[in-house]
Amino acid sequence: MYDRSAIIYDAIYRAQGKDYAAESQKIVKLIRQYKRTAGKTLLDVACGTGNHLTYLQKDFDVEGLDNSEGMLNVVRSKFPHLRFHLADMVDFEMDHSFDVVICLFSAIGYVHTFPRLKQTMNTIAKHLLPGGVTIIEPWFGPGELDGKKVHAAYADEPELKIARMNVNRVEGKTSYLDFHYMVATPKGVEYFTETHTLGLFTQDEYLRAFKDAGFVVVHDKEGLDGRGMYIGLKHGG
Repeated sequence: MYDRSAIIYDAIYRAQGKDYAAESQKIVKLIRQYKRTAGKTLLDVACGTGNHLTYLQKDFDVEGLDNSEGMLNVVRSKFPHLRFHLADMVDFEMDHSFDVVICLFSAIGYVHTFPRLKQTMNTIAKHLLPGGVTIIEPWFGPGELDGKKVHAAYADEPELKIARMNVNRVEGKTSYLDFHYMVATPKGVEYFTETHTLGLFTQDEYLRAFKDAGFVVVHDKEGLDGRGMYIGLKHGG
């Protein structure tokens, strides 16, 4: 879904003022509070363009994973010294485990369905060391997303202008974000669309997915920006 918009992703969130540094500080604080392992390896699932890794790499030995080639092309150009993996969060397979696995910015919603959410949590648990911690930032739950609200984001840089507009749709327990982009560069103006499909899970469903995967789970209602946060500790540390 991000293969066309990956190269302009950072510009959009620069313009919106997303504070990756402050968010990363909160993540580090949570990790230090809950992690019971002695190591410092960290996997960022759905890492996107890696803006959190800019700060997390100061405290951890980080790797990233994403299922978008476009996103990985961007993040690899920014961090050629780090290791990145092309894989789906639902069923990725690696030959090593981590002290920490994170999944931020509501990317967990892209698993779409509750069975796939459960499979994702089992996959994460399989790649965590005993005593390791996972931190998941959820997407909206059923009834929380306003399907009539109009959204727009703009970026205004010397050689890049972006307008991104969307109206969300909700059908049952699935949300659809129909993004319309206009992008101007010295080469001309381009228009394209993307539809992002995210599952709407209840708090009980998140808690059950964590617990069924063997985690002791804590729900932080505030999280990074009000969407909340789920922290899972793997037994055995």
